[in-house]
Amino acid sequence: MKKLYSKSHRELQDQFDSRKMADRLNEVIVKKSFDEDAINFINAVDMFFLSTIDHNNRPTVSYKGGDPGFVKVIDETTLAFPSFDGNGMFMSTGNIKQNNKIGMLFISFEKPHRLRVHGEATITEGDSLLKIYPEADLIVRVKLTDYWQNCPRYIHRYKKINGSKYVPKKNKKTPVAGWKKTDIVQDVLSKKDSKKISKKDVIGINDWLEKVKSGDPSA
Repeated sequence: MKKLYSKSHRELQDQFDSRKMADRLNEVIVKKSFDEDAINFINAVDMFFLSTIDHNNRPTVSYKGGDPGFVKVIDETTLAFPSFDGNGMFMSTGNIKQNNKIGMLFISFEKPHRLRVHGEATITEGDSLLKIYPEADLIVRVKLTDYWQNCPRYIHRYKKINGSKYVPKKNKKTPVAGWKKTDIVQDVLSKKDSKKISKKDVIGINDWLEKVKSGDPSA
């Protein structure tokens, strides 16, 4: 079993007189299987932040959103979530295919609360869960390494206004992403996306960026 703290962690803990506290937290809050509270929280969230490591050993963080429950607790040590249509770069899933170590931050801004999850991710072609996620390209399954609840002290309290209209739903047509209608990408769109966009839908990249800056819901 790998140690939670390295030499550099210990040096800082000693510098700020927190070694005993760090050891107590390791004993009390770090867990190897999801308890009921964690399961209920994860099953209810509609977003999380995913950390992966690229081929240059650089960490990167991505926001993942969906309808409440889009992350599923398969069992007490396994999670699964869909990879929906993105910008075609496949940064997160590409990173996972060559380095399966990931971090996940589940957070609630309305009732300040968060869970920090570490695990090993896998992507399997034709995963059986694809059938329950409309328009998902891939399914990521995560085997839990450890997790713990973080103090909510510095979480700012925000209220959700509405969900994203771009989240795929059963029996409902998903709008084309606004940026896919910009003039600078028309010649490189996939065949599937090209069929969804007519000439009258195309807008200038600067016009789209202004929509983003202003918070226009059509962006």
